[in-house]
Amino acid sequence: MADTFKLEIVTPYGLVMSGEAEELTAPSIIGQITILPGHHPLLTALTIGELSYKYKGKTEYLAVSWGFAEVTFDRVTILVETAEKAIDIDLTRAEAAIKRAEERLKSLTEDDADYFTAKTSYEKALVRIEVAKKVKGS
Repeated sequence: MADTFKLEIVTPYGLVMSGEAEELTAPSIIGQITILPGHHPLLTALTIGELSYKYKGKTEYLAVSWGFAEVTFDRVTILVETAEKAIDIDLTRAEAAIKRAEERLKSLTEDDADYFTAKTSYEKALVRIEVAKKVKGS
């Protein structure tokens, strides 16, 4: 059995990553999933969260939102709405976004039309902050 699998991460804006991976962890709608080489075929929906993959002992982190993961015996394709590498995340901007989302949520109830949008903005900003801190420190 191979020690790696082909990994591609794609957004509507283009290819984010294409290469080999030894392990992948992704935020599935039913919980976090980990894929290793030779995993049984799988198709699952993804949610807002942290995605990580390991190659040659080095782990890379991304903040992703909404999409799908398709797993075959030798390939994993991640199709997501957004994918931002930890190193590319502007921590100051993400912290400002979470403050704006928190302020919006204070004035909304679950019955308000904008509640879901504000909650999604909050969740995305929170994940971006958590992912960025993995490579940039606290």
